[in-house]
Amino acid sequence: MRKSGPPKGLISYLVLELLDEKPRYGYEILKEIRDISGGHWEPSYGSVYPILYKFEEKEWAQRIEREDEPDRKYFELTEAGREELEEKRKESGGKAHDFADVILGFYHVFVAFATDDRFEVADLPGEWQFNETFSSWIVEQIIRHHERDFEEFERIPDTPEEFYERMELDEE
Repeated sequence: MRKSGPPKGLISYLVLELLDEKPRYGYEILKEIRDISGGHWEPSYGSVYPILYKFEEKEWAQRIEREDEPDRKYFELTEAGREELEEKRKESGGKAHDFADVILGFYHVFVAFATDDRFEVADLPGEWQFNETFSSWIVEQIIRHHERDFEEFERIPDTPEEFYERMELDEE
């Protein structure tokens, strides 16, 4: 169970992958990350540019000049950056549980705001609300994305404990 926030190093990993694809500048990276997240998330310049400068300092990336766009700071991955990316790919392979914890954690808080009498969140007209209708819409969108990206959604009847046992996962 994660203690807080999204998995550590997520933006850095995405930046490495995007630079491996082709040289890019900061705003282009921001737009790509927004697209990867389905438009739900866009990191700030204040988070991406320090990563690019850190990569440059560690010699994982280097600035390149483009004659057609002399005012933009383009970065490309170096050989050392590709080696780091290989390590990050291995590291990221073990973060699926962290992602699930973030998704489920936010969903549980959403539902708590809707159902737990300890919270008195106001329903504002014309705004998103913490209720069954909006909860259903969120779940529907997740199912639609699953079916678009994988195959028809089939419910899994396992309890969390049964799922962990069947998948041979450690419950911690």
